[in-house]
Amino acid sequence: LTPQSRASAVSPNYISDRMLCVFLTAFFASKLEHESKHCNGKGFQRPGSSAFDRVYTANQNCGHAYPTFLAVLWCAGLLCSQAPAAFAGLMYLFVRQKYFVGYLGERTQSTPGYLFGKRIILFLFLMSVAGILNYYLIYFFGSDFEMHIKTITSAISPLLLIP
Repeated sequence: LTPQSRASAVSPNYISDRMLCVFLTAFFASKLEHESKHCNGKGFQRPGSSAFDRVYTANQNCGHAYPTFLAVLWCAGLLCSQAPAAFAGLMYLFVRQKYFVGYLGERTQSTPGYLFGKRIILFLFLMSVAGILNYYLIYFFGSDFEMHIKTITSAISPLLLIP
């Protein structure tokens, strides 16, 4: 694919990643609403209980991380390689679920999910940077390293499974 034709080549994996993101956000919101009703029996109010505060904080943390995740996921897939980006996206959604559930218990249980998520975001960011550098190499020098970059990212993406 040329840099100009990549915009039209969006994979169904991105649609599934975005749909999973929506379902995960809905799950977090429903847990928040359930905890709120469980604490005081009325609608959404912040009563100050520790269980509600943990759910509320975990929901806010996950909600604040999604725009960054979607931006680097989209850039990595569009500019570099779709399959490793989609794999990393699915892994990130799994890790955010682990972070959320871990945050509901003790706060130390959420730390592995948080650190793992940071590593996946870094991988997607580096994929985006590699795609941008390749685009400028094509534009200015006529050298295309797309196949090399795809091979490297496809080989490195399974390493994301190592904790």
